Formats: sequence, structure tokens, C-alpha cells
Amino acid sequence: MLNKNISFIIHKPQLSENIGACARAIKNFNFQKMIVVDPKPIYPNDKILATAVGAKNIITKSKKYENLEPALKNIDIVIATSARFRNKNIKHIQLEDLKKIDFTKRVAFLFGSEASGLSNNEISYANYTLQIPTNPEFKSLNLSHSLIIIAQFVYSILKTKISNFKKSKKVKAASKKDILSMKNLCIKNLEEIGFFKPKDKKPTMLENLRNIFYKMELSSKETRILSSVFASLGKKK
Repeated sequence: MLNKNISFIIHKPQLSENIGACARAIKNFNFQKMIVVDPKPIYPNDKILATAVGAKNIITKSKKYENLEPALKNIDIVIATSARFRNKNIKHIQLEDLKKIDFTKRVAFLFGSEASGLSNNEISYANYTLQIPTNPEFKSLNLSHSLIIIAQFVYSILKTKISNFKKSKKVKAASKKDILSMKNLCIKNLEEIGFFKPKDKKPTMLENLRNIFYKMELSSKETRILSSVFASLGKKK
């Protein structure tokens, strides 16, 4: 089932009730995977489980991470949700564009905290940013409401089998784990030659590198080639 390829990542959630409501939304539309990154409340707790009601199994089977990067290692495509347009070189899509996404790959929808949403640093891990059409004068959506809108839309896409992908089976897309490994090798070599100067610019430079690597939609073979290139350059120092 393609439903098993879909994950919902909740980044730094602040309210137990919202986490539980997200679990219910995930189960409402027959999805199974929830990932929680650096939650503010103790996870799980009684309030989360009480709010989840019949979706407690989504909570108990969920994965928790302290940071975003390791949460993405087994993901192929990351779609970050944002109410704000980002002035970044990243593909901005609407709900209708989800019909073009290859759900035979491992796809994750990334949601930010209730107070501040996703930062540009967190957005830099994504292949796309997704905006839900709302009243332009009041764009803010509750976390669980955003999730249920997207879950319902994706469920309808999978149910009606709109997405038909005919890419060669011989071409294997690079996983986020492959890209992370390649990126880390590149960064390690750049650090050793003192590339990141001045130091206060390093976070932005790293953010830009992630934007480049994650939007390229590399194959696993291409990732191996680039890793070999970076490794060879490291030996030349």
C-alpha cells in the first residue's frame, strides 16, 4: 500500500492536545507513520494519549528524535508546510501539485511548531514547500488542522489512483540517508580547508548547501559518484 510510504513529521510541537489530534488525523485517513522531533511536552504523556483516543497506536508506534536531520535519513522526498512564501530557491507547490508527487517513494510532510512554524534552516532540508490556500488576511492554521487537510487530500489522490509513474525501474532515487552522507562528507572537507568564513556566515552557508543538494533529486548512483568526488578532493589536500 502506498499509504505506508507516507510519514508526517511534527517538529517541535508545543501542545499535547495538538500531538494527540495529529495522531487522530493520521489514522482517520489510513496513514500509519508519525515522527515527532524535539517535542516540548514529555512524549508520550497521558494528555497526548487521551486526545488521540482511538489512535493511540499511532502514538505508541511513532518515532521520536531530538533533531530533524536524523529523522529524515529514510525519507526520499520532504514536503515542508508553510503559510509564508520563502524567498529561497526551492519549489513552492499548492495542494493540487501533490497529484504530481511520486508516492511510490518515501514521502514525508514536515510541520512546524504552533508558535513559529518552520525556520529557513528547517526548510532547507525540504524538496518542496507547500502552502494551503487560506484567507490571505488570516493564514494561520492550527497544527492538527493543517495536517488533516493534507492527509485527506493525499488520501483522495491515492484512493483514486491519480498518480501513475513510469520511471525506469533501473533508476533508484537517492534516499535522504544517502544525501545526508554525501553532504556531510562535502562539509567535512570544506571545513578542513577553512571554507566557512567568516564563522558567523556558516549557518547560512550550510543552509544554502542543503537547499542545493535536496532539490536536485539525485539518483543513488549520482550520489555515489559525487561522494567519490568529494572523497578524492579530500585526499588532495
